[in-house]
Amino acid sequence: MATGKNIRTYFEGRWHEGDTPVMRAADHGAWLGSNVFDGARFVNGMAPDLEPHCARVNRSARALMLNPTVPTADMVAIVREGLAAYDSTAAVYIRPMYWGIDGDVTAIIPQPEKTGFAICLEEIPMAPESATATLTRTRFRRPVLEDAVVDAKAGCLYPNNARMLAEARAKGFSNALVADAMGNVAETATANIFMVRDGAVFTPIANGTFLAGITRARHLANLRADGYEVHETVLGFDDFHDADEVFMSGNMNKVTPVSGFDETSYQIGPVTRRVREMYWDWAASAG
Repeated sequence: MATGKNIRTYFEGRWHEGDTPVMRAADHGAWLGSNVFDGARFVNGMAPDLEPHCARVNRSARALMLNPTVPTADMVAIVREGLAAYDSTAAVYIRPMYWGIDGDVTAIIPQPEKTGFAICLEEIPMAPESATATLTRTRFRRPVLEDAVVDAKAGCLYPNNARMLAEARAKGFSNALVADAMGNVAETATANIFMVRDGAVFTPIANGTFLAGITRARHLANLRADGYEVHETVLGFDDFHDADEVFMSGNMNKVTPVSGFDETSYQIGPVTRRVREMYWDWAASAG
């Protein structure tokens, strides 16, 4: 089932209209989970950080022992070719993907010589600026590299995220604030997390249990360039209860203000608004 509409699929060297089937029942990725993807955005004629997203899907493939077959520059060109079919006002989710096709003699290890590749373009609107999230804790945690392929944006990681979201929604919240294996805050079930206290900005240090996102890095660079005091550090749940502002950072909506964490409420504050403004100013200047 597609999330959006007006889908175009790049597969086997050309663009197809619609949600084209790309994977077979016996493909390694279909039954043993060797699939990776990335997500970029096309908004108001801009595709911010498209190249880093395409580069990351190639790194993710290698982390799952797959051979990425499309160089980053070629992938960027293919995406831009596909985007030319959309109106400049469309909001499009850009999803390049790799998956394993064959396994070794035990079936478990994907064979790198043969890798599936596709790109899905899908119109998905940006959330309105007034949209906010509410967070709660979850019993599920982010894994470590010894347990899972946390150094990749891999489909096999997402059932754990789904458990986090389902638990949060059952409690009446929209998302979960998630701990790492040590019990420190890592991120939410769907995005990286920031908090603001006394005008300074804090985010969990990248410790290998979560993907430190491309949009997260862009916010960090923008904040520092604008003169903000920024800390990548170890944070606990009490730190978030003591925060003045909290916002989520992810490719899908770039900045999502958080209005509450369990019994703690927040206002959409000036730093959150400034982060959003700086992001879109940067995107416009980057073309």
